[in-house]
Amino acid sequence: MTLISSAHLLLSVLLLIGSASSTHDYQDALSKAILFFEGQRSGFLPQDQRIAWRANSGLSDGWMYNTDLSGGYYDAGDNVKFGFPMAFTTTMLAWSVIEFGDSMPPNELRNALVAIRWATDYLLKTVSQPNRIFVQVGDPNIDHNCWERPEDMDTARTVYAVDAPNPASDVAGETAAALAASSIAFRSSDPGYSGTLLQNAINAFQFADNYRGAYSDNSNIKDGACPFYCDFDGYQDELLWGAAWLSRATNEDTYLNYLQSNGRTLGADENINEFGWDNKHAGLNVLVSKEVLEGNMYSLQSYKASADSFMCTLIPESSASHIEYTPGGLIYRPGGSNLQHATSIAFISLVYANYLARTSQAINCGNIYVGPTTLRQQAKRQVDYILGDNPKGLSYMVGYSTYYPQRIHHRGSSMPSIKDYPQFIGCKEGSIYFNSTNPNPNILVGAVVGGPGEDDIYDDDRVDYKRSEPTTYINAPLVGALAYLVANPNPS
Repeated sequence: MTLISSAHLLLSVLLLIGSASSTHDYQDALSKAILFFEGQRSGFLPQDQRIAWRANSGLSDGWMYNTDLSGGYYDAGDNVKFGFPMAFTTTMLAWSVIEFGDSMPPNELRNALVAIRWATDYLLKTVSQPNRIFVQVGDPNIDHNCWERPEDMDTARTVYAVDAPNPASDVAGETAAALAASSIAFRSSDPGYSGTLLQNAINAFQFADNYRGAYSDNSNIKDGACPFYCDFDGYQDELLWGAAWLSRATNEDTYLNYLQSNGRTLGADENINEFGWDNKHAGLNVLVSKEVLEGNMYSLQSYKASADSFMCTLIPESSASHIEYTPGGLIYRPGGSNLQHATSIAFISLVYANYLARTSQAINCGNIYVGPTTLRQQAKRQVDYILGDNPKGLSYMVGYSTYYPQRIHHRGSSMPSIKDYPQFIGCKEGSIYFNSTNPNPNILVGAVVGGPGEDDIYDDDRVDYKRSEPTTYINAPLVGALAYLVANPNPS
């Protein structure tokens, strides 16, 4: 068995688009990937808001519980605040800063921390009441029946809350992970805020662990969360994920012991070939592997074995390969918003490559050994595909290069800005903009759309939301991957 040489690194299925080597402005892409989050803001916008066609929205969120639930992010192209993907987005932004913040230009590191704080300020509100977690604001069934600017929202801002002993292990566990990871990200720049985040993370995890079950199994939540952000894959991974982040943030044996004693019963060794807002296993295994590789915590060896197994599935030359790629070389999984898989897998590949490199290790994939360089170049290919190295030559990031999607599935982007057209546009009055074939009037800079199908085909069609809708959880891991590539444009 030999370490894969650089000559064999290209996917056998990869089409070379244009010249043999492409160059991308990763710093520009990073800046725009972070800027996107300002376009997703809910609440009272600050003076330094850079996406100027947005204005205040959702200021009375939480009124029916007599609590302030303003702020946070709209998850995608609609006006609902879903707590489950928002918390995951926050965890991934924080992890991006923890692993690759040193590679970010100082101003972009500041912008990334601002993006994290916009989310954590909101998440703190969701866990501010004992034995209760607010998991969502906005009735998606009503919201999705309208095409309305967030600034004009007149739909029901239903608040969905889970009270103990009803379970919300998934959302509470992910919220604990988000707050714990963010506490690390803020530790040097704002230690007081970092401490607040960590204490709330500990409390959220206790709620998650004490009252075990999926939030979408609660009868008062199900109709609002499903089928949009139902817990399809179970709540067990979020318990381990929350514990893993608390272990990293606190260095307390309590959480390491939790990972050791609950790993098998909570499914840590399941062979999972995805990582995203609903399924944390692959990311969990990479995260915990740091303790094995750098901390010699061999009692957690099973997590590293699972991380190795996952990475082997990504390598086409490996006998363990079983991840699907498009003809143009993009990671593909059936369902909508496919680029979420490409960005999240690229990110954890870069993280794992760093852990391996620091300890001079490679992965045994049966017929070959795979080293950090292979994982890094694999991740770079996914990022480059998104930025334009694909059969269409299209940047799937809005505002990057000169050829990018013009008709994204996004209410605020597709309608006249309230700054230009202050008159109220009602629920159904926006339909003319939804059905229009004109380009969106407002450019949501940095938005990465759902992406092409398994054949690399992408029609720039606002109606096709599975392909044309951007989401926060596509962008969040891309921030980390781009930060790495800013410092290492030709990884080796």
